[in-house]
Amino acid sequence: MNTSKGIWFCLLGAGLLFVLPTCGGSPRKNAEAAKSTGQQAISERDGQHDFDVLLGSWKYHLKRRSNPLTGSNTWVEFDGTGVCYRAWDGGAQLDTIVVDGPGGHIEGLTLRVYNPQSHQWRLYWANRKIGVTDPPQVGEFKNGHGEFFAQDTINGKTILIRFAWDVTVSSPHFEQAFSDDGGKTWEVNWITDQTRVPGEAVKSN
Repeated sequence: MNTSKGIWFCLLGAGLLFVLPTCGGSPRKNAEAAKSTGQQAISERDGQHDFDVLLGSWKYHLKRRSNPLTGSNTWVEFDGTGVCYRAWDGGAQLDTIVVDGPGGHIEGLTLRVYNPQSHQWRLYWANRKIGVTDPPQVGEFKNGHGEFFAQDTINGKTILIRFAWDVTVSSPHFEQAFSDDGGKTWEVNWITDQTRVPGEAVKSN
């Protein structure tokens, strides 16, 4: 056998010694791994009803920071109403809001869609003044608190956006925050508090 063939046989042998143990594994270890995977799948919660508390008609109080990420601490306030509608048996929602204040007039719409495979929500916001949906905020709820994240560009600069929802209270609370340092620090720039309109039935479709 010449030198080149000898080298190839040595490499092949070493490769088999390296690969074979990783491909097989003991039946006990394989069973434990399968059991762990199954338990993880079972433990993943179905979150398609996380936003059900928002269904129906609401009064809104909104605070918005003027000129976010500029050091400004000037806020403007708005008041108005909104309605949240359910679709797909809770797997999606359409949420509308109309508010007015010293800062002007806002008509907004949020489409929420639940992914049963990833167990996460995607939240799409659109302002009627612009007529374009923002990049979806993606996230989930844990213990009644939901956090949803996206990347966007403002004034030519790439930033991170965080939506935070607390729905365990009788008055749902929402905050939007921006980060221009990769998530190390966050500046809240939008806060809404909702109060249910008395006597209004929940909108199911």
